[in-house]
Amino acid sequence: MTVVIGLTGGIGSGKTTVANLFGDYGIDLIDADIIARDVVAIGSRGLCRIIEKFGNSILLTDGNLDRSQLRAAIFSDPHLKNWLNQLLHPLIREQMLADIDRATSPYCLLIVPLMVENNLQTLTDRLLVVDVDQQTQIMRTQQRDNVSLEQIKNILAAQASRQQRLDAADDIICNNGDNQALLTQVAQLHQHYLALAQAAK
Repeated sequence: MTVVIGLTGGIGSGKTTVANLFGDYGIDLIDADIIARDVVAIGSRGLCRIIEKFGNSILLTDGNLDRSQLRAAIFSDPHLKNWLNQLLHPLIREQMLADIDRATSPYCLLIVPLMVENNLQTLTDRLLVVDVDQQTQIMRTQQRDNVSLEQIKNILAAQASRQQRLDAADDIICNNGDNQALLTQVAQLHQHYLALAQAAK
């Protein structure tokens, strides 16, 4: 059984950058955001159920899910949001577990943005949090997504607080600095996780 390292962090913390640096070492990356797209892909169980609920008008012309329309529908109706979560969360969890079982690297990374919020660290052996100060989060998210400050603050308010994530963490990467500092932290943790994986055999 592969050692599972959970990777999380707030919006704009640099989770993807950190995950890709571990990927450069040949570590298997299991990304909940990618799985969340896969479980509603054309022909999937998830999409079939959504079409049953909302009708074909929830689709784009190419047959893919119209995500912005779905977001708008559930945003104004808590019951619909709850229905969607009850449909998708088990499908995502099932796929994550299947991908963990298939992992072949000494340890794998399970990347979940809302890991702490959804208590998914129960699926991991250790939790790695990518930490940045809030000002850096806001600046990076504005540059990357070109969204308003108000929208970013709403997203931050809906996520676990920085302190809640840090309290749940086994390991922390500080990503306020430059790329060299990040490379050094990832290299050290990679060696640490290899040693844990060896000890777990």
